[in-house]
Parts: sequence; structure tokens; C-alpha cells
Amino acid sequence: MDISIRLPPKRKGGAILKELILDIDFMMKYAPLFAKAAWTTLGIGAAGIFLSFLAGLVISVIRYRKIPFLLPLSTAYVELSRNTPLLVQLFFLYFGLPKAGIHISGETCAAAGLTFLGGSYMAEALRSGIESVSVSQYESAAALGLTEHQIFRFVVFPQAFTVSLPPLCANVLFLIKETSVFSVCAVPDLMYIAKDLIGLYYKTDETLWMLVISYLIILLPISAGSSLLERRLRHGPYRDTDPA
Repeated sequence: MDISIRLPPKRKGGAILKELILDIDFMMKYAPLFAKAAWTTLGIGAAGIFLSFLAGLVISVIRYRKIPFLLPLSTAYVELSRNTPLLVQLFFLYFGLPKAGIHISGETCAAAGLTFLGGSYMAEALRSGIESVSVSQYESAAALGLTEHQIFRFVVFPQAFTVSLPPLCANVLFLIKETSVFSVCAVPDLMYIAKDLIGLYYKTDETLWMLVISYLIILLPISAGSSLLERRLRHGPYRDTDPA
């Protein structure tokens, strides 16, 4: 039996270059759709991050005061949240809760999942800041007659927040990137729109480039703002001055 191998025809340089050129008209046509999806991603992400910080702050207070009943619960929550992927958590919320008769929208499910995941990371970041405050400051504040609540509010938390700022900012960037799995909840975010366009028009290169650019537009200003805020808090009005 004869076996023949057919080599692919040689392509001219112009044909190869044509394959590398992106369809700019397609990208411009669907850029507004990506912009709308970016606002959806940013809105749900901002809500989830804000609630995550509040959850982390509550857990930090529980750990700081060592509340007997809530301390083991907070520890269990942190371990469960940090050791399960966001995708699994969203599956449980979006597909599991309806079986128990609890129905929530995709946007609410996405924000709740991001809060559940981010709360543990925010709590760990704040915990590291609280532990960095020296014992002598606790003792000095107590000697001045401050209550435990006042010590935490006026002495411990301001310093802990400043120390925790770098990991907190890193958590913000991490959580924004985690929004890429919101499409499993039928949320029309960036990834959801990208999958739809690829499935409809097979414009993979153009769609992926728009996806990358959209995330960069969201994340680069946040990263730059985080660095600026960190420098401001660490070396701005709080830096030591020479009394002479």
C-alpha cells in the first residue's frame, strides 16, 4: 500500500502577515460591549472587596478580643475559605442553594462568593498588622487609662492598617482577577462576553486582545493607586522630622 505525504502549500509573506493582522473593525464594533462588561466586573468586584474588608475586620476584632464562642468559628471560616477555590464556592452558591429553596441572582451570588473568599485573606492581612504592634504600646495605652476598645481603635488599628496596607492592596488585585470566573453564574462580565464572541464569530485573537486590554485598564490604575497610597501612608505626613 502506497503512503503519500502531502506537504502544506507554501504561503507567501503577505498571506502570513494577513493572518497576523487583527480585525480592527471587529474590535471597534464590540469595544462598547467590553466597556459595559468591564463596568459590571468592576461594580461587583468593588462590592465584594468592600464587604470582604468588613468581614476581615470583624474577624480581626474577634481574634483580637479572643471571644470564646466566635473564635473557633472564625478560624474554621478562614481555613474553609482559603482552601477552597472561588469556582467551587460559586458552584455551591449558584447551583446548590436553589436545591434548598434559596434563589439568588447571579450578581448577588458572585458578590457573595467574592466576599466569602476575600474575607479570609483580608483577615489574615489585618492579623499580621495587629501582631506587629509591640506589647509596650498596649501597656502604655492601658497605663493612660484607655479602655480595651479605645486601645484597639486609637492605638492598634491605625498602626496595624498601615502595616497591612501592602497585603491588603495585593488582595484587592487578586480579588479583581478572581472575577474572571463570574461567568459560571451567568453574570455578563468580561469573560462571559469574550466566550460569547469567540463562540459566535470565531474571532479568538481579537477577542482575547480586547479581554487583556480590558483587564489592564482596570488593574493598572488600581496597582498604581495602591503604590501611591502605600508611599503616602508610610513616608508622607508620618515620617519623622528632625526637632533641631
